Amino acid sequence: MRLDHVATVAGFPVAVADVDARETRLRDGPQANALPAPGTSEGRQLRRWLTQLIVTDQVVAAEAAARGLDGDGAPSEIDLLPDATARLEIGSIAAAALADPRARALFADVTADVDISADDVAAYHARNPLRFAPSRAGSHGWRVPPAEDPPLDEVRPAVAQHLLGAARRRAFRVWLDARRAAVVQLAPGYEHPGDPRQPDNTHRH
Repeated sequence: MRLDHVATVAGFPVAVADVDARETRLRDGPQANALPAPGTSEGRQLRRWLTQLIVTDQVVAAEAAARGLDGDGAPSEIDLLPDATARLEIGSIAAAALADPRARALFADVTADVDISADDVAAYHARNPLRFAPSRAGSHGWRVPPAEDPPLDEVRPAVAQHLLGAARRRAFRVWLDARRAAVVQLAPGYEHPGDPRQPDNTHRH
């Protein structure tokens, strides 16, 4: 018997039709040929991933509303996710949620008290002395590595921004995981794609 919902969020059902609609949009889109066939193990994993997107959006929307956040004045996506590494750090579900300005406002609110110390900055620079060193002009228009390590004071703002961004992404990911665990109940067949207990999880060690 087919279920009529894929999950509940704080007791409110998420309809199978919502996942169907999201999948249909993907399959009607420009990357349809890259998607797994419906009904296969990979196709079921796609639906589990879409379910995660939907319930995360609902968790974020409810929490933003509870905090009185409507997205006005939210940081931009590039501020929070400046590169591919940042997206990997926070995870694909959270990264997708941050397309919504309400989620970015929530990110800013949740991580407002996150900070790093001067010792953190100094230790990072000691381990990665050339990480933020500017390259030099070489021959024939090429750029070449710096001749020597830059002093800490020269790169301190860049190191601090890098570390603070990573710390805030980590804090938001942990908060979001905990919030979803508290309010989301997934229906059988719609478990998290990475849940080792569901039969379509093919990741093995």
